[in-house]
Amino acid sequence: MNANLKYAERVAVLATLDPVSQGAATVVTAWVPTANFHRIAAVLETGAMTTGSTVDAKLRQATDASGTNAKDITGKAIAQLVAASNGNNQVVIECQSDDLDTNGGFAYVALSITVGTAASLIAAQLLGINPRFAPASAFNQTGVKQLV
Repeated sequence: MNANLKYAERVAVLATLDPVSQGAATVVTAWVPTANFHRIAAVLETGAMTTGSTVDAKLRQATDASGTNAKDITGKAIAQLVAASNGNNQVVIECQSDDLDTNGGFAYVALSITVGTAASLIAAQLLGINPRFAPASAFNQTGVKQLV
């Protein structure tokens, strides 16, 4: 690894679920292509969780940017977070192209988060790591306004 590379040259913010008090429901990031990166990582953050609430998260794969034929990526789901012990926690789910059903034409990934029972504060980022070409920052979503 080259220690002289800047973070923005190696990591891109591909999609986000911005901080929100999410009621009981499932929310999904945008579907992002995996072709430009060697790895994809999802970072989920919880804040205050209402008593009895739960949070589940998993990476899913699809054949296009609309989520066609969406299905779970095997082994890429977290253990359920519960209000009693997981408020103000972070989890990371990482995958690489070998984890996808590439023979079936699956080349897009999204993070799916399900909040159960009651509202929880959540935020998430889907990151592209180690780009195949160019600096990673060339693939940042439009919400990324500054690289300092």
